[in-house]
Amino acid sequence: MQGKRGRPRNIETQNSILSSSYDLLLEIGFGAVTVEKIADRAKVSKATIYKWWPNKAAVVMDGFLSAASARLPVPDTGSVFQDTLEHASNMALFMTSREGSLFLEIIGEGQVDSALAEAYRTRYIQPRRLEVYGIMDQGIRRGELRKNLDIGLCTDLIYGPIFYRLLVTGDLLDSNYVRQLVTQVFEGIRST
Repeated sequence: MQGKRGRPRNIETQNSILSSSYDLLLEIGFGAVTVEKIADRAKVSKATIYKWWPNKAAVVMDGFLSAASARLPVPDTGSVFQDTLEHASNMALFMTSREGSLFLEIIGEGQVDSALAEAYRTRYIQPRRLEVYGIMDQGIRRGELRKNLDIGLCTDLIYGPIFYRLLVTGDLLDSNYVRQLVTQVFEGIRST
């Protein structure tokens, strides 16, 4: 096991950096945020930021996720359908909010910034997929879903159309659409 580099993070300083990066993201957008601006706002050195994050994309994504995590709880109602519906509905509601529109901007920027794309995939997309995996795996163990279910494919079937509407068609994304989407997918994946 390798030891950690340097001193452990000071929580107060870390929180200041994360909130500063998030505030700047809201105020000026990802493209205009710089590590220097984050450092100035947080009253720390750029070296402190680079000691803890490899690049601007990583610190901005962590700031974004720190602020957003409270809005995206993982439900546990005892029903895999209800948990999935709530998770997908919360995500869709979040993605259509001001903060969600920032994330869509980040996805757009990630098309030309590979460090940013890696940051949002590892810090946002993969953790959300793991949440869905946990929900569906629990549904399999409780006998609500087919035992041989491909959870990754089911996740794509539910969340892919949400992102398609957000990023491609611009069609209405509301609770009725999400309910219809989850209901249709569950018609094919429930245990018989």
